[in-house]
Amino acid sequence: MVKVRDEIAADVSVREALLDAAFGEARFEKTSERLREGRRPAAKLALSACHEGAMVGTVRLWNVAAGTAGDGLLLGPLAVDEDRRGLGIGSKLMREALWRAARMGHRFVLLVGDAPYYARFGFEPAPIGLDLPGPVDRARFLAFEIIPGALGHACGMVVATGAMERSRRGVATEQRLAA
Repeated sequence: MVKVRDEIAADVSVREALLDAAFGEARFEKTSERLREGRRPAAKLALSACHEGAMVGTVRLWNVAAGTAGDGLLLGPLAVDEDRRGLGIGSKLMREALWRAARMGHRFVLLVGDAPYYARFGFEPAPIGLDLPGPVDRARFLAFEIIPGALGHACGMVVATGAMERSRRGVATEQRLAA
């Protein structure tokens, strides 16, 4: 049985390997990455799927502001171990992520992804007035309103609002100065 739980520090290397296998190095060049870069995921919205003690899937959500719509979330990336794809693990991660986001009071979720896949969770094309900070195939820019009407006639740029990660270099400098 697959269990979805909060991501833990020990998951980081496995998560990175899953993402590399699913998306390759090109994942760092994507527009969505500009919104995640240097940021921490939204609190309690970095999830891991585990089966028989092994991490087999990952999804994270990130704090953003979407123009006139205000605060919301950006989902991604979602990845499942290649040998376990098609078993519903991605769906389980998605349902848990959306349920948690709703329970925490978030109003909407945006993502860039495969429209036919994400439609099953209620994602539709994002409002035409919203823009991302880089090139994007508009057919892949999707939105899910947790609160109906949350995106209404939203327009403007989607920007990152989440807490910044502390870099390794910054941590090392802080430790050196504290010594």
